[in-house]
Parts: sequence; C-alpha cells; structure tokens
Amino acid sequence: MTIQTLVSLKKQLADKSISSTELTQESIKRAEASELNVFITVTADQAIEAAKTHDEATPSHSPLAGIPIAHKDLFCTKGVLTSCASKILENFISPYDATVVNKLNNAGTISIGKTNMDEFAMGSSNESSFYGPVSNPWDLERVPGGSSGGSAAAVAAGIVAFATGSDTGGSVRQPASYCNLTGVKPTYGRCSRYGMIAYASSLDQAGTFTHTAEDAAIALNAMSGFDEKDSTSLNVTTEDFSAQLNNSLAGLRIGVPEEFFGDGLNNEVGSLIEDAIKEYEKLGATIVKVSLKNSSLALPAYYIIAPAEASSNLSRFDGVRYGFRAQDYGDLDDMYTKTRSEGFGAEVQKRIMVGAYALSSGYYDAYYAKAQKLRRLITNDYLTAFETCDVILGPTTPEPAFKKGSTADPMSMYLNDIYTVTANLSGLPAASIPAGFTQAGLPVGMQLTTPHLQEAKLLNIAHQYQQTTDWHTKTPESYAVSEPAVTTGESS
Repeated sequence: MTIQTLVSLKKQLADKSISSTELTQESIKRAEASELNVFITVTADQAIEAAKTHDEATPSHSPLAGIPIAHKDLFCTKGVLTSCASKILENFISPYDATVVNKLNNAGTISIGKTNMDEFAMGSSNESSFYGPVSNPWDLERVPGGSSGGSAAAVAAGIVAFATGSDTGGSVRQPASYCNLTGVKPTYGRCSRYGMIAYASSLDQAGTFTHTAEDAAIALNAMSGFDEKDSTSLNVTTEDFSAQLNNSLAGLRIGVPEEFFGDGLNNEVGSLIEDAIKEYEKLGATIVKVSLKNSSLALPAYYIIAPAEASSNLSRFDGVRYGFRAQDYGDLDDMYTKTRSEGFGAEVQKRIMVGAYALSSGYYDAYYAKAQKLRRLITNDYLTAFETCDVILGPTTPEPAFKKGSTADPMSMYLNDIYTVTANLSGLPAASIPAGFTQAGLPVGMQLTTPHLQEAKLLNIAHQYQQTTDWHTKTPESYAVSEPAVTTGESS
C-alpha cells in the first residue's frame, strides 16, 4: 500500500494506466462512503462531467490536469453551496469563483466538493461546524485539527491527493500535524483572498494540504500570483516553487528557539523534534540557538486582533442580503438580533463579542492598539533571528491530536495555536511536515518558518528531509490506497 501523490497520479494519467474519469469516480466513491464527515457538499455529477471533458481533450502539460481535489468550504465556488460550515450560510449558492478556485480550475483540476471546517474558520478542532465534527482518520475518537480539518482528513484518508485550506492562526499547519500531512501557509499576500470568505483579513491566507513538499510546490505554483481584485495581494514576480527542491542543505543554518521547547510541550513531541534536528545535521545543516522572546505574547495579541477583525467582517451576515433569516421577528433590529443569534454558533458569537468589545470606545487603545504593537514586536523577533539563521524549526503543536469533546475550556483549545500564530501575525511562510509518531501511533508535525517570500527555500528544506525519512509516506491502515487506485484503463 502506498500514498497517492500528485506526481504519481499525473504519471498514471500520462501513461494512460488510469483516466481522469476513473480517478474522479474513485475519489467520489471514497468521499461518499467515508464515515469521517469530511464533506459538506460532494459535486459528483459536475466533477465526472469535468473529468470526461478532460479525457476527451488534447493532453495537458499542467501537472494538475485531470486530478480530483477538494476545496475548504470558505472558498466561493460558482453554482455550489458555500456555507463556511455555518447555519447562516446554509442556503448560499455562490455566484462566482474565488481566485484560488479559478486558478486551480484553469490548471485543470477536478473539484469533487467542499470540505467541512470549523464555522467561519474559528476553532482548532473542527468541532464548531454546523454540520458536526470531522473525525481524524488516524483515530476516529480524536479531532483532525481545525479549522481546515475536513480538507486535512480528506487527504489523509486518501480521498484526494490535494485539498485547499486557509490559515489564520495555524488552521492549515495544525491539522497537517494531526493528520500526518505536509501543510503550507505561504507568505501573506502570495495567494489571493478574493472569494475566500474572511475571518480576520490581515491574517487569513490560503494554503495547501498534500502528502509531500514536492506536491505542495506543484499546488502552490497553480494557486499563487498577483490579483488586482485583492488589495492585499502581493505584486511580485511569479516563481517556480519546485525549482530549488533538490538543492543541497549543506551550510543551512537552522534556528531553534528556546521558547518553543519549554513548559507545555509534550515529551514525546519534543523528543521527535529533537530527532528531526539530528536528521537535518546529517544533511549538512548547522544548528543556531535563537530567541523569539515575545512569542509568549502571540496568543493574547492574536485573540484580540482576530476577533476584532471578525466582528467587522461578519457584520455583513445580517439576514438582509443573503443567507439565513430568522422567521419570527418584530422590527429590523429584532430581525438582525434573532438572525445572528440563531444563525451563528457559540464559538463565532463568542469571538464577535470579544472583538466588538476590543474595538469599542474606551477600549480600543487598551486592547486592539496594544495588540498591534505586540504584533510588531513579534515580527521584529523573527527579523532579528533571521539575521543569524535561514529557517526556524520547532514543533507545530504542543501535543498530538486530542480527543473530541476535550476542549470544553476554550483556553485549552486556543493553546494548541501557541507555535503557529506567530507566523500569521508576522505574515511569514511556514509549513508543517510529518516528523514521526507517538507510542500511541499518533502523528507529530514539525514546523519550518522562513523569511518572507522564501517559499521555494521552505519547500526545499522540507523536501530534503522527506528524501531521507519516510514519515510522510505513512497512512492510516484503514484508508491506505493501492497503487494505482484503479488499473482497468477503461472509463466506466
């Protein structure tokens, strides 16, 4: 049994050992049979029609052409339900495609549906969804991480080889760690946010779930690029993120922050990260001690800034223009109140209230303005660290995937973001890659962070580690996929 990668699937399509139609039918079959609650919407008819069109067309040189993928359900997809896993958008059919979706369509991908997530991307466990929690393929009693848990579980369970996600405080990297995947959050602005329903506009960034860094480079090549429809999109030269994959790591300086290896880090997780550091030393890297002295302030800053921006972004969901509207109400104010009270879940309401309070008259300077100052200090720590190192390495999360229902205390859930939020606050590119398993068989992820716009280097560092280890090839036994998935060579 083996993992299905974008590279291996493209090879099968090229040598005609499988057709796009067969591959898509197999993905849909696995999606519909899954007990993980991965998908909110499966677009079977639309996907099969697109796959047949691909099979009948002139062969494409795109490395993604004909390959089924899945989108997190906050990327607008024309003619398809886009719900953000919320009751308030349970009937919203998007009239347009997000830029990321459009770019992947142009690359020839076949979308089989929209994946489950924490409501409006708020959560670290995928338990706040209106459609119910997603299960982790490695242990059905545990969470897959959040907020992009559905996308992570879809790839880990072998339904698709690539799924999109979004990362506001770790929502790609944390699920990647819990599900034994390669999860990448690019530099803020690398991928357009147009059509990606906003949680916190200064933090949100589209990301990728794949098994390997090589696949992540292929996916990011298709997704990234300047978009005039997004004012935060970076107008920089497009580069090939695969170009540096095979570069030697000799002389690479790896910064290891002491703050990431203190109290709160699970012993098994810490031990596996130490083993990964030794592996990098064998590859020619040198270890440099660095300090991110303000990292302890990241969570307080994040949980002021993100809810503040959310309270503004989610004000548009009021029952007037689109989405859910309460049935019984008196005047307009009553309609607003009841619609939002009935349409938003508890976690979303909580964050809106925190954000509104932080922005209110008399508290703005005390909370929001101060959090933005902390954000600058955190960014400066990274810039100083990168003067003496090329990449910063540490654990992605302080512990492996936790059991469902174990985060009744919100603070315990928020602490799972402690190592990931700093990259969002600083706008830096970061990735989580598989680094081993605990004695209980739970995946552990290692986080790599590079300076702005150095995704090619980031993926090179991840890829070289994956050439000497096999953690990323491990799949949950019940969800392993044979190679190839379908071998008839005939469309059905």
